[in-house]
Amino acid sequence: MITDWATTMQGRVLITLCTYNERENLESLVAEILAHAPDADVLVIDDNSPDGTGELADRLAAGDSRVAVLHRPGKQGLGTATLAGFRRAIEGGYDFVLNLDADFSHPPRYLPALRAAMDEADVAIGSRYVPGGGVEGWGVGRHFMSRAINWYARLLLGLRTRDNSGSFRCYRVAKLAELDLDRVVSRGYAFQEEMLYRCRRAECRFVEVPIVFENRRAGETKINWRETAAALWVILRLGVENVLRVRVMKET
Repeated sequence: MITDWATTMQGRVLITLCTYNERENLESLVAEILAHAPDADVLVIDDNSPDGTGELADRLAAGDSRVAVLHRPGKQGLGTATLAGFRRAIEGGYDFVLNLDADFSHPPRYLPALRAAMDEADVAIGSRYVPGGGVEGWGVGRHFMSRAINWYARLLLGLRTRDNSGSFRCYRVAKLAELDLDRVVSRGYAFQEEMLYRCRRAECRFVEVPIVFENRRAGETKINWRETAAALWVILRLGVENVLRVRVMKET
């Protein structure tokens, strides 16, 4: 229920939306987010979308003080956009930063459950692969690709969580601030696995919250086989770092 947020929320929360050509989804998505998370702030991180997403975000921000926009000069990758949101959360003194896709594939109705899970966790994952979770509308190929990359990440990075490739997550900002974010190597979709690896090395506590992943409401998916191949290479590189115990924390 929408009112659940008020009873579970403790601390300041920044919700980040990384956008590239999401004009058709953005306005209704921001409204739904704020309905389920009325005390949160929303940061739209737009990579100079040619469809006018950034301009729409500016209009939304002008009409609601809870909404802000970070404009970037071009398409620089989902990983770097999410990282920019992390830095804004750290600099802004937020307690939690919560990210979800900007296409409605992560329904905002799960926001209260993710936030409530932070009572026991440093990272709460909106998970498709735990009991109660699932996926709607995927073909066999996409199911295989997702399952395979999750198995690969668990094997190489020592992860025990089931859903390591999804971006619907809530992080405790104090734990992110302990990490040396300058060492993050992923620009694209491997960022999701890399962050869980780095958080595991920082001894974060994980909880997976079941969600049902839905097909985007409008626009086109950004996932392709080239992105998948790049993610596999980055995870292999991180697997070597894991074996060598390469530093992930800030130097003190």
